[in-house]
Order: sequence, then structure tokens, then C-alpha cells
Amino acid sequence: MKIRWILPALISAMILSGCAGQTPSSPPENALIVVGISQVGAESDWRVANSESMKAVFTESGGYRLLFEDAKQKQENQITAIRKFIQQKVDYIVLLPLRETGWDSVLQEAKDAGIPVIVADRMVDVKDETLFVAHVGSNFRMEGEKAVAWLEDYAHSGGKETLNIIHIQGTMGSTAQIGRTAALEQALESHADWTLQARLDGDFTQAKTYEEVKQYLSEQEVPPEIDVVYCENDNEAFGAIQALEEAGYTCGEGGIAVISFDATRNCLTQCLNGKISLAMECNPLLGPLTAGVIRILESGGTPEKEHYIEERSFTKETLTEEMIAARLY
Repeated sequence: MKIRWILPALISAMILSGCAGQTPSSPPENALIVVGISQVGAESDWRVANSESMKAVFTESGGYRLLFEDAKQKQENQITAIRKFIQQKVDYIVLLPLRETGWDSVLQEAKDAGIPVIVADRMVDVKDETLFVAHVGSNFRMEGEKAVAWLEDYAHSGGKETLNIIHIQGTMGSTAQIGRTAALEQALESHADWTLQARLDGDFTQAKTYEEVKQYLSEQEVPPEIDVVYCENDNEAFGAIQALEEAGYTCGEGGIAVISFDATRNCLTQCLNGKISLAMECNPLLGPLTAGVIRILESGGTPEKEHYIEERSFTKETLTEEMIAARLY
């Protein structure tokens, strides 16, 4: 069994030996917990913050050696990375999956090798749930339901009997897309006066959303009446706002209500300025929660299967400049 590097124990030993005044050296290489992380990519501000959270936690000074692989938005790259981690005999694999399906075989390989897999952010859909030890992330369906509840209040308080909605979806098949889409679809079914004007594929990126919205508007013979744009992440909201404003629309107060998910600093700034009406938080800082699962496993414990991170929602009325300045992402 590998002997783990435990800093508090080292300090205690130094005190007993009269060496407490010396600075402890980095843990020896063979004592580090080796963690292999397969990240989706860097497609959004949220994803960049998510990666930085992992890198900030899994450091040598913290007792880890991190192997980090960027899949560049391709599932096949993630599968290759996991197999590489298995060959390298890492202690733990952290998978941030591009989409839910397609993981059974490679996760079985990790299980057969005796390497625990922690799924972070999005979820995986596998036949055998013992292929991963825990999931760390957000409740995406609940995020969508909270956004829909806000939209119901928005329509009621504004005396809007009908709502014309454009829906910008994220990466198809990802847990975030599935949950947020399902919440809106359920609301559309229960509100006969809500009309889905268009459903566009934004792939969680600003550039693609901009092009999709721009093309949609150019194809309409008459400029459509739009009440709401439901964007499944911040970068999609930025792209949609750009295209809509170029076409002469007003976003925010007195115009189109833009709903966004993630609530990064840039999004909250636009929310405070009135362009984004609702910012649903999707907290990317999953590093500490992921490390917490590893600590439980290292101590011989069994972690809970689900670990949801705390999240909030924001509107212009609930935000301040100080809150935004204190934002870590």
C-alpha cells in the first residue's frame, strides 16, 4: 500500500525532533496521491473557472500529483485520456464528461484496474452505477425549474398573458442541457399561452450562438416578437444579446428578458446593468468537493453517491458592485 504524505503528521514529527523552525520540504514523489482529470475543454468562462478550481486544489503542496487532460470538446479524446490514466496507474480518475452516454466500456476498464472514478459537473448514464464512486456537481434540472418559476412570476407581475420564447440549447446530450431543457419543456406543456418560437443549438459557446440567432432572425420575413430568450449558459446569453441588439432589439428592461445559467462575473455585471434579467448560478468551483470525496476514500470510508454544490439566483435587484467584485469567477 502506498504511504500517503500527511503534512500535519510531518509537522508534529518535526516539533518532537526539535526541527519545527525549519520549512518542510515537498512530499516525496512516491507519496503523492496521483489524480488524473479528463476535462471537456475550455469552451466557456465557466469551464475555465472549473479547471482552475481543480488545479488549485490538486497541488503537490496539498499532497497530490495532477495529470490534466483537455479533451477539446471531443468525447473520443476523453476516452483516450482515461485509458492513458489507467496505463499510468493513477490513484483516482476525475471525469468531467462531455455528454452522458458512451462511457460504459472505458469506465469498466478503470474499475477492472482498481481505480476509483469520480464524475464531476455533468453526469454519466451507465448500466452499472458502481463504475463510478460519486458524482460532484449541480442539480441542473432544479436550476431550470427555478428559472421557470422566476419566469412565471415575471409574466404574472408584468401582466403578460402570452410569452414568445427562443430557446438556446447547450451541448446536446450533456447533463446541463438535458436538465435545463427538460424544465423548460415541462413549463411549455403546462402553459398554453407560452409559445416556443425557435430552438437553436448554441453548444455553450458565444460564437455559435451569435451565428445561430443572427441566421434565425435573417430568415424571418417579418421581425419576430420575442419576449424571452432562455440561454443554457452565460456565453450563449452574450452571443444572443449581441445578435439581437445588432438586429435592433432591446435586451433587458423594457425589452427581451434574457435568462442565463452559470452567473459568472461578466454575466452578473450585465445583470446589474439590466441586460440579463435572471442569472442562475451554476457553481464551477468543484475542486474542494472533489477532494473531499477523495479524502473519504483515502480514510477507508464510502462517500455519498451525490454531492450537490450550493447555488443561488441573481437579478438586478439582488446584486451589488461589491458582490460582483468579490466573485471568484
